[in-house]
Amino acid sequence: MTMAVRYVFFAVISVLVNLATQEGIMKLAPVHALALSILGGTATGFAVKYVLDKKWIFLDGYTSHGDEFRKVSLYALFSVVTTLVFWTFELAFWTIWQSDIAKYTGAALGLSLGYMAKYALDRRFVFRPERV
Repeated sequence: MTMAVRYVFFAVISVLVNLATQEGIMKLAPVHALALSILGGTATGFAVKYVLDKKWIFLDGYTSHGDEFRKVSLYALFSVVTTLVFWTFELAFWTIWQSDIAKYTGAALGLSLGYMAKYALDRRFVFRPERV
């Protein structure tokens, strides 16, 4: 499997884990189910995607707690930034054209651009080979 196919496949897996977690929490949480489901889904989706990217995309090994903390922190920061790109495109398309087709077109474009940017940022700053 090529790296690009793996990357897309892992993105789909993380989205499915996120949504399954949200569904489970919505059924089990007695109060504040929506907020808890979003938080729980985001956390599980993030964790799955990080581990899959680390091991199968960037072939990155463990070196130390400090180094791993740095990687997870940068990975999370870049996840937030690229999510904002995704949301911006989705909302902009909906605001301009006010249709579901426009909203989902903007979402698909924003998600695609976000994932491309995320890969480049992760490769350059998160899972970079240590320089001597």
